[in-house]
Amino acid sequence: MDPLNQEIVTATQGLFAQAETFLRSLLLPRRLYQVAGIVAILLFARLLRVPLSRRLTAWARAHEGLQKWQLRLVVTLDRNLTLLIFTVLNWLVFWGLSQVTWPSRIQLLEVAGTIGVMLLFVNFAAKLIGNRFLSRVVTWGAGIWGVAVILGFDAEVLSFLDSLAVSFGDFRLTALTVIKALVVTGLLVAGARMLTRGATGRIKGNADISPSMQVLAIKATQLFLFGGAFYIGLKAVGFDLTGLAVLSGAIGVGLGFGLQKVVSNLVSGIIILLDKSIKPGDVISLGTTFGWIEALGARYVSVVTRDGKEYLIPNEDLITGQVVNWSHSNRFVRLDLFFGTAYDDDPHLVRKLAVEAALGVDRVLQDRKPVCHIVGFGDSSVDFILRFWIADPTAGLTNIRGNVYLALWDAFKANGISIPFPQREVRVLEGSELTTRTRRSHADPQ
Repeated sequence: MDPLNQEIVTATQGLFAQAETFLRSLLLPRRLYQVAGIVAILLFARLLRVPLSRRLTAWARAHEGLQKWQLRLVVTLDRNLTLLIFTVLNWLVFWGLSQVTWPSRIQLLEVAGTIGVMLLFVNFAAKLIGNRFLSRVVTWGAGIWGVAVILGFDAEVLSFLDSLAVSFGDFRLTALTVIKALVVTGLLVAGARMLTRGATGRIKGNADISPSMQVLAIKATQLFLFGGAFYIGLKAVGFDLTGLAVLSGAIGVGLGFGLQKVVSNLVSGIIILLDKSIKPGDVISLGTTFGWIEALGARYVSVVTRDGKEYLIPNEDLITGQVVNWSHSNRFVRLDLFFGTAYDDDPHLVRKLAVEAALGVDRVLQDRKPVCHIVGFGDSSVDFILRFWIADPTAGLTNIRGNVYLALWDAFKANGISIPFPQREVRVLEGSELTTRTRRSHADPQ
């Protein structure tokens, strides 16, 4: 038989022999009633879970202001409610029986309570890992390993997992190594995630750091912590990463040829963060898109428009294209309105009324006075331009233009200023064909 297969068979036989010994010990008379008690506690815990789960759900719905992490905690608590009730009841029964009987007669209750506490800790700790796959691996891996240690199966389980191996030349990859790597990496990722959240809060709370540099610092912190967690996790279980140098070089060449746009967007995102040309909260115009920067991503920029649409614009377009940043160096924006009045109206009065009307509109700056100028003599009107300033472009541009136009309308109506519109007069000349036909129709009513 192949040595590898022989090792698997030997490890499997040892594991089954240990399991058989444990199951036989449960059939002893002094332990059967303990098993029955544990099963009864478990069934009672499942029955008690239903009303408690309903109350917990009703409480969560009644508190609509709960934060995201609080809602996750409630969901996790609800999913582990049966285990939590079983553990609490089991320890209460164990404590009560320990006052009236020998410890050897309640040994299984102690073991069941210890397993319950361990599983609760593992389940709640695994929720700190953001990746769902890693969270499940940590839950099952750490849970099975904890149960094996408590029951005394750790040596047999280790031998069995170590026997499940695949060899690549001198390199031997076992199931035990893979599970260790995933569990350790998952725990390190959870720690990195907690540190990242704390660092993100401190960076965003520092008013001395500009918004673009805050985003850059947060991205660099995330890359450093998560990359370090992945590297340390693999090194901790014995993976030799030096052999990945050639593979990483090949991957780099493939990225250069096959993912040019992706790499270009990543590099463009770093340039945007470094030169501070665009930052969260800026109001920009790109083609027909007008809105404010909601977030700066590694590949794209999120732009939210006034109608609630969110555009994901690639970073490369912001580097190579023409972008209007309404609030790059400051948030002051000048708007221009064009209108015309009749030639019979006094242009000096029109200019005065236009400036006063603009000053009476909210959001129009008072310290930067509006101005009104004549820009031309049109076919049917004297053409004017009204210029005014605002300091909050994120509140919209079309609405403030509409309010100023409405103020102009009211002011002109109150002071007898007319706004002309094109009119056409049609004349029928004497002797034309239309005149001849009209006369014939009057002469011959038939």
